[in-house]
Amino acid sequence: MSFAHLHVHTEFSFLDGACRIPALISRVKELGQTAVAITDHGGMYGIVDFYKQAKEAGIKPVIGCEVYTAAVNMYNKTHEMGNRTGHLVLLVKNDTGYQNLIKIVSSGFTDGFYYKPRVDFEMIKRHSDGLICLSACLAGDIPQAIMADDIDRAKKLISDYIDVFGKENFFLEVQDHGIAEQKKVNSALIRLSEEFGVGLVATNDAHYVEKSDAKVQKVLICIQTNHTLDEPNSLEFPTNEFYLKNEDEMRDLFSFVTEAIDKTAKIADMCSFDFEFGVTKLPLFTSPN
Repeated sequence: MSFAHLHVHTEFSFLDGACRIPALISRVKELGQTAVAITDHGGMYGIVDFYKQAKEAGIKPVIGCEVYTAAVNMYNKTHEMGNRTGHLVLLVKNDTGYQNLIKIVSSGFTDGFYYKPRVDFEMIKRHSDGLICLSACLAGDIPQAIMADDIDRAKKLISDYIDVFGKENFFLEVQDHGIAEQKKVNSALIRLSEEFGVGLVATNDAHYVEKSDAKVQKVLICIQTNHTLDEPNSLEFPTNEFYLKNEDEMRDLFSFVTEAIDKTAKIADMCSFDFEFGVTKLPLFTSPN
């Protein structure tokens, strides 16, 4: 294995992802790829179906989530700051990481929900063991800082995530969908990668399986935002490049930083979590006298 998609939104990224799991797994196998991740927005509803179908097809499932990060903290629910969120991709390495990820994601709903299930740095820091962290798409906090020309903030975020996850478990995520802002962000990420000694990883933020499915995803966004197809929509994707690309396409896109392609397979190899089905696991409860 030399390339794996590590940033993928299935149908369980509601009204945003258009990758139906059977079609996704079938396409991964058709492309000759041997591993794929699930990183739905804010939730983990699809992971069991995804896991079972991937295993059945002989594909290694990488369990993850693209969490929403709160602008201040997850308990701040004022309109000015509470509805501003960033993105961060978290991938499960082992059983400890799975337990931590479900804690993070659940807390986003039970404690941090305001418009979306939000988590903050402190929550991630307390439950970081066993997880791999990717810096996410243009909506990620680090790319947002770069686009705002706030390199000091980008450096502070990178330093913080290195402190939490370690350099071996934190990666700067480069993407290229033909969007001008990505050129600026990628250029800065490459420089920051060298400065901090952290790895780069190339992802394609897949929201649909085939390129021709872009129109389906556009319909989902229109439903989500209560727009018609012919109305301008700020959430509409600017290109139709958010599909499950083959390895050659990804290598052509990132020929200037091939190690970011190679890193995808290495990260997939680092992830070795398996569900144990059919075993009843009761919580420990100490009864009073």
